[in-house]
Amino acid sequence: MTLPAQDQLEIYRKMVTIRQFETLAGQLHADQKLPGFIHLSIGQEASAAGVCSCLRADDYLTTTHRGHGHMIAKGADLNKMVAELFGKRGGYCKGKGGSMHIADFELGILGANGVVAGGLPIVAGAGFSIKLRRTDQVAVCFFGDGAANRGPVHEVMNLAAVWKLPVIFVVENNLYASTTPFEQALAIETISVRAAAYGMPGTTVDGNDVLAVRSATQAAVERARNGGGPTLLENKTYRLRGHFEGDPQKYRTPAEVDQWQAQNDPVDRFERTLVQTGVLSAETRQKIKEDVAQRLEAAVAFAEESPHPEPAEALDDLWATG
Repeated sequence: MTLPAQDQLEIYRKMVTIRQFETLAGQLHADQKLPGFIHLSIGQEASAAGVCSCLRADDYLTTTHRGHGHMIAKGADLNKMVAELFGKRGGYCKGKGGSMHIADFELGILGANGVVAGGLPIVAGAGFSIKLRRTDQVAVCFFGDGAANRGPVHEVMNLAAVWKLPVIFVVENNLYASTTPFEQALAIETISVRAAAYGMPGTTVDGNDVLAVRSATQAAVERARNGGGPTLLENKTYRLRGHFEGDPQKYRTPAEVDQWQAQNDPVDRFERTLVQTGVLSAETRQKIKEDVAQRLEAAVAFAEESPHPEPAEALDDLWATG
């Protein structure tokens, strides 16, 4: 079924928002306005936007230390996002979580996670809660190829398959686990082949083709909603920035990065497709980019005006009350 033009434009808007947000975050970090580390997802926008375009507001999501894009694709508030990066009280976690630990339970976002593979046990719990409550929600877990070899991944996938949990495991294979090339850490060409060992479907797609990502996700979501259990979806993509901002990137050459950007930049690829099919005009493209830029400018102003949390608040919100 052909995706309506308005839906295609909304996906494009999400991808542009993620790209501009991450670019801005990188600049703010370089200007020493943000505390701590940040890990950007520039180059991986199609994975976030394609997957989340298939989700409802009440569906669950867990993400990683590289999770800004996933949150934005699910509908996160830019003001709260930027304020959290600034460590300000107006942020999602009142400035205490920072870049790697943002959450929004109202949107079903159960948290970014600084622990590699840390989101998988959480998504299993979310999937089990769906089974107990007998709803038709789904739970999505993003993780990277570096996490794919961690113990919790295998334990959770086995459990999800045995109990037929409505979970979609999305591995974003960006070819580098921190500084380790994919081929030096795995003896297989695609991570999705491991799904067979757990008794669930596994699919590998071009993670820089947002419509291919969406199509594969739709099939997995439909299966999960109908009681068919989990799916392992591998989005083969590429991060155009280092593992973290400041990464010297001695494990790859600038020429490799330039080639990937020239040939496979997901935002440019989708933009060209929309122009060629007549969905996106030059005027609309400019308006979308200007609108996003204005929203981000307002978000930075909000963050700068928001106060820092008081030292006396350090132990607040550690326990549920009432």
